[in-house]
Amino acid sequence: MKNILSTINLSIGYRNKNAKVTIAENLNLNLVSGKLISLIGANGIGKSTLLRTITGIQKPLSGKVLLSEKDITTFKPLELAQNLSVVLTEKLPPSNLSVFELVALGRQPYTNWIGTLTPEDVTKVNEALELTQITHLSRKKHFEISDGQLQKVLIARALAQDTPLIILDEPTTHLDLLHKVSLFKLLKKLTQETQKCILFSTHDIDLAIQLSDEMIIMTPDLFVQDEPCNLISKGSFATLFKDEHIVFDAEKGKFVIT
Repeated sequence: MKNILSTINLSIGYRNKNAKVTIAENLNLNLVSGKLISLIGANGIGKSTLLRTITGIQKPLSGKVLLSEKDITTFKPLELAQNLSVVLTEKLPPSNLSVFELVALGRQPYTNWIGTLTPEDVTKVNEALELTQITHLSRKKHFEISDGQLQKVLIARALAQDTPLIILDEPTTHLDLLHKVSLFKLLKKLTQETQKCILFSTHDIDLAIQLSDEMIIMTPDLFVQDEPCNLISKGSFATLFKDEHIVFDAEKGKFVIT
């Protein structure tokens, strides 16, 4: 296993003209190859802010983010795009792109200045389509497919980008249970077959417990990264929600309503 990204005493939040707003501080995490890692926490706890910070979209308040042992703030945009791919929850802008063309956008960090695909680029795109099992959709327009299929297309685009680390913000939002399970299993398969590291935030905690290699828990008082079985034995999930009616059952390995 290869270390891909780590943080050192990272503090995240926002700066405005008058003050600094700290959301979380002294965060230390480590992302290694071949691992599916989920990020969980209550709404508003700072998961998206953390993802924006470790991907270089947002500057840290203090501390460091190291990507391939190098400070992420020193990467040039093209170099960063060859080391890290991001799938956000924003809707796609209007376009007439086919699924193949949308996935091919992942090759932009490698194409020449006029964006011409080489045979190697086409091979990478086709491999990404095959890995995500959407080759049959390649000729369809992206607006002609379902939300679940589109989420696979966006993951295929990240795969075509061919980076050691893929980060996804709430990839299962708006999907039904069948498509959530399918997407989780796909992410698990991809880490095993490609040895990439995939980090994703999610509210589907029970599924994340079953399929993640590691989990990161964020609460106002806790930031911890470990394997799900260890987090269960430590009682870490019990601190996630401040509600007496939502209880984590360690024997069942899931939350129950009382």
